[in-house]
Amino acid sequence: MQDFALHRPTSAAAAVETCRGCDEGRYLAGGQSLIPMMKLDLALPSDLVSLAGIAELSGIRREGETLTIGAAETHAAVAESAEVAGAIPALAGLAARIGDAQVRNRGTLGGSIAHADPAADYPAALLALGAAIVTDRREIEAESFFAGPYETALEAGELIRAARFPIPEAAAYAKFPQPASKFALVGVFLARTAEGVRVAVTGAATTVFRADAIEQALERSFEASALDGLEIPPDGLTDNLDASAEYRAHLIGAMTRRALTAI
Repeated sequence: MQDFALHRPTSAAAAVETCRGCDEGRYLAGGQSLIPMMKLDLALPSDLVSLAGIAELSGIRREGETLTIGAAETHAAVAESAEVAGAIPALAGLAARIGDAQVRNRGTLGGSIAHADPAADYPAALLALGAAIVTDRREIEAESFFAGPYETALEAGELIRAARFPIPEAAAYAKFPQPASKFALVGVFLARTAEGVRVAVTGAATTVFRADAIEQALERSFEASALDGLEIPPDGLTDNLDASAEYRAHLIGAMTRRALTAI
């Protein structure tokens, strides 16, 4: 790990200004993704701008049919929030199964979104629920946020402040986890909204994606039987030591059925 300078701003505006003045500045939230990358020299920031203690990045609140979660909220806070459980229980359940206790108590919503790991859980919820990522500059729809593995639409120095989730009629998340890391070999977030059925898959490819064929089948009939005979092609799916592309294709169907039974 190379040397770096640590900054502790007390406001979001000061954090953005500090990062702007650094050669290779990175925001530090819970550090559960960035610090391991730094240890492996996969990330080489000249400066870390700590977001700890910036109150305006925290908070969970429901406003009508929208649930807003501050970027600094930990996975544990999301999992234990009565507000989240009342509005989108599937999101609380998703957060409760991220990593282990240490990761859940240190890792944050904003950090996970910004890191954009191909097997992370939150991206599936964001995409399936049609959420928006609120930054210091704009709102970015989830559909256009995740650009590839560890790649997002964020510009240099752009800071995630919160995520806004439309509250669905019903939703569920089913994940087949990698035994050691608890990342998703395949995770399927299923949401039934006023606009229709949305299904997002994480862990199966280089980035989260919508499962169009499954959505179309469930639009015709929101029953597990609607998936009978539906073939999930392995083309484009990840094939590695953890699972073959063919097995991941099978898991997409299996996790979709599991999510359906949970609604």
